[in-house]
Parts: sequence; structure tokens; C-alpha cells
Amino acid sequence: MCLFSYDDDADPDEQAPAGLLYVPVRTEAAGPALRVFRTPLGERTAVGFTRRDLLTATLGAGQPAILLAEPALRALTAPLGVGRLVVDPVLSAPAVTTKPVYAAEEPARAL
Repeated sequence: MCLFSYDDDADPDEQAPAGLLYVPVRTEAAGPALRVFRTPLGERTAVGFTRRDLLTATLGAGQPAILLAEPALRALTAPLGVGRLVVDPVLSAPAVTTKPVYAAEEPARAL
């Protein structure tokens, strides 16, 4: 641990502006609706990508998105109680299914 503090050291919790972000949306009859995700611990979070190819790599080629500035995304999600913004996430889990992945199929019984 460093015992000295320097004025030019960045605070680890300090948020740097992300600029324009590709934000995943759902297409609704009234227009696009922001998608809100969950962290591994269940906290709701907004997600933005700095490049379209990063969004495609994480969420797939068919994911619609809009361009928003980071402050605009925060302003839209704050009334929903979403205070976290994750920029360029690289991990995503597959959709939950009702059938366990490792469930063994029971063989058909002859009567």
C-alpha cells in the first residue's frame, strides 16, 4: 500500500464520462424501450457499449440499439431506481430455461 497521496491520482470510485453509448432496447409499439439488466448479485443496471461490434458480440446481431450520451442514459434510468451503469460488459448468461441442463431423460418403459 502506498503511504503517499498524489493530486493527479484518480479516485477508483470516480466515474469517468463514457461519451456516446450504444444502448440495447426493445422495440415496442410506442417506440424503443430501454433494456435493464441485472448484475450477478441481482442489482438492476443499465448497460451501454462504446462500439456497436461490442454490443453485437455480447447480445447478438439481432439486438436493436440506440445511441445515447451517458448522462442521458443515467437520467432515463434514475427514475426507475437504476443507479448503476455498466459500460462494455463482456459476460452474459444464457436465458433461463424451465428444464435443467443436465437432466437425464428417463427411458421409456415397456408395458
